[in-house]
This record gives sequence, structure tokens and C-alpha cells, in this order.
Amino acid sequence: MKSQTEKYALIGAGPMGLATAKVLAEQGIAFQGFELHSDVGGLWDIEAPKSTMYESAHLISSKTMTEFADFPMDEDVAEYPSHREMARYFRDFADHFDLRSHYRFGAEVTEITPVGADGEGWRVAWRDTDGAHEETFAGVMIANGTLSEPNMPDFPGQFDGELIHASQYRHPEQFAGKRVLVVGAGNSGCDIAVDAVHHGQSCDLSMRRGYYFVPKYVFGKPADTMGGAIKLPMWLKRPIDSLILRWFVGDPQKYGFPKPDYKLYESHPVVNSLVLYHAGHGDLTIQSDIKDIQGKTVTFTDGRSADYDMILAATGYKLHYPFIAPELLNWQGSAPHLYLNAMHPTRDDIFVLGMIEATGLGWQGRHEQAEMVVRYVKGLRANTASARTLKAEKAKGFERATGGMQYLDLARMAYYVDKATYRGAVTGWIKKLAGEGTP
Repeated sequence: MKSQTEKYALIGAGPMGLATAKVLAEQGIAFQGFELHSDVGGLWDIEAPKSTMYESAHLISSKTMTEFADFPMDEDVAEYPSHREMARYFRDFADHFDLRSHYRFGAEVTEITPVGADGEGWRVAWRDTDGAHEETFAGVMIANGTLSEPNMPDFPGQFDGELIHASQYRHPEQFAGKRVLVVGAGNSGCDIAVDAVHHGQSCDLSMRRGYYFVPKYVFGKPADTMGGAIKLPMWLKRPIDSLILRWFVGDPQKYGFPKPDYKLYESHPVVNSLVLYHAGHGDLTIQSDIKDIQGKTVTFTDGRSADYDMILAATGYKLHYPFIAPELLNWQGSAPHLYLNAMHPTRDDIFVLGMIEATGLGWQGRHEQAEMVVRYVKGLRANTASARTLKAEKAKGFERATGGMQYLDLARMAYYVDKATYRGAVTGWIKKLAGEGTP
């Protein structure tokens, strides 16, 4: 039985939702957008209810490597834009492509359930200021983001000071007069530790494992723009980039940072030079993993201990789709197992957009994901040969597009892909699907 409507529900008006909305409109697929906040921008709008931004947050990739290809950032935008510049960019993007008219704002999706078998539609329940509502749609595209549900660890012992997650951090005045321990040295953890150095009484950084540190600038240019037109295979790229890092970063171990026990690019690198600067100047002490906490005293696995007034857990985020049962997304381990991180193996009416990370992917890579999905939906409706081929391909089983990389077995790496492998596959499908329809 076929759904009685051809309209899709689109959840989220962050950058991924906006990219999807743009492509849906371009391809003539009717849809209704839902957004919890009162405006677009997702987590980049620090005022949004699910935002995890903090005042000093900036992009860790340069604007030219991050922006949408058909909507470049203004010349006066900084090379590494702040969250406020990014929020303004996404608002301008929505204005330029007239996307707000497709959304219900202040609408929280509470549950989505299939009406029946594939193609029979989905019931979407939401609530807003007018109360609770429900409507049936042909399908659902989920684009509510990946960085809103805190991954808060259970620390051993009992801490008598202030314990917060990085998602609760907004401004450096929260550190005033405090002895701070930041747990976790990813990109946010290092950014926040630098804030604490300047505004707290003291700051230590607890690390379970080592990281590769990448400077934001190399030879006066954003580091991520230095690759040029020559695309090197990973077996060659890794040793060359490792050599460049030794030139520009040196050996972080001399400042107390642990040595990574994995190869470069098997986990997301930290794009931050200031944390090394402050560790080298003695402003920041590197500690090992936490062994025990009693009162305000933290004991580390190497036997050292110190007292703190605040512990800030920069321990990342978990994928969170609270409005849908996990089995409906083919959830396996720490993430849904979807073809090219977006497409269910057997259903063609439920998609996840933006559940993807890759070094250097940028918003254009995510826009391509949206275009592939939308063109697939359009191709299915037209019964094109390419859509039938893609349907069969994803149904026969698949592996994540890692390009042979052995990523660390961590929740945050469960949906990580190799940029070249992923974009090659996605753009290949776009060309096939577009070849049988209108551009």
C-alpha cells in the first residue's frame, strides 16, 4: 500500500537541515520542516535550546574549506569564523534560498513511527505553543545534528566541587577564581582549557590518550588549504603530513602530552596551537587519566594528585534520536548502520542526514550527501534505472566508507569516514541519478 501523501517531514534547521531543505526545494520534493528553535542555525546559534556553543568557539577548519560551494562566505568573514559569524552565515543562507517558509519553528518532534511497511508512510508527532499535533508523511529525513547529547562519564569517587559537561560551558567567567580540571583533550577540551588558563586560578588537562596536534596556520595560510590540487594516497600522505607536523608543532610529549598509540588520521586531530603554547609556558599542566576522586582531591593513574574547584568534562557527545526507536534506524553499536551514513538498507522512506564526520569534509560534502538522498527519492518515484541500482546496492550489505582506515573504536568515531572515499561514492551516485532526471 502506498502512502496517501508525497510530502516528506524534515527534522532540523541547522546547516544539514538547511542543505537538505534547499535540495528538496530544488528537486521539487514537497516537504514540511520542523525546528525546535525559533530560527535556523542549529547548534551554531548559541541562543538555541540545544546549542552547545561557547563564546570563544570558532571553526577548526577554514572558511574556504567549509562553506557551501554555491554560497561562499563574505570576504570580511575571518578565515576561522566565530560561532556568531557562522550563525549569521546560516541565516543568510536560509534567506537567500527562501528556506524559512518551509519550516514550523518552535516545533519539537516527539515521536515518529512507521504506518506500516516501506512506502506506507510515517506518523510524525510534535508539540508547539498550540499543543500536540500529529500528521502522516510519505517519509522522514532526520537532520537534527550529532552534537547535542552530552556523553558524561561516571567518574570514580565523589567530587565535592562543581562538575559540569562542556555543553554547559558558555563563557570564561565561569572559571573565575577556580582551580579547573578539564577532562578530555579533543578540540573543544583544548579550546576550553585555553579559556580556563586565562580566567581561572589554575588549569590542568586530564588525558586518557594522546592526540596529534595540527596548527591552524602553515606558512601563513590556513593549514587545511595547503593540500593543493595533488591528492596523495594515504600511505604517502600520512608520512608527509607527519613530517610537516614535526616541523611546525614539534614534540608535544616534551610538554607532558602522552604519545598517541595510533596512526595519524585514525582519530580526529586537534586543531589548536595555543594549548601547546600554554603547556610549554607552564600555564597548563597535563595530567593522566582519573583514578579516584575524594572531596576536591583528584588522584590520577600515574599516582599524582591535585585539588580542584571545578571539573569540566569535555568528553564529547552521543548520537541522539529520541523520537524514533533505535531498531528502526538499523542501529549497530554506537551508531545506525546506514548506506553511506544516510540510507536504510531496506527502507526507502527514512533517512538520516549529517550523521557523518571526516577530516576536511566541510559543509559541501554534507550538501552532497543531501543531494544524493533527495535525487534517490526522486529517482524512485520516477522508477529510474539508477535508483533501482542504488536500491539493490544498499540492500545487499555494505561497510562504512573508511577507505581502509582503522579508526579508533570510540563512539565519536563510529560514523567517521574517509573523505576521498566517501565523496567519491556520493558524487558518483549523484551523477548517475542526475543523468536520468532534470538537473
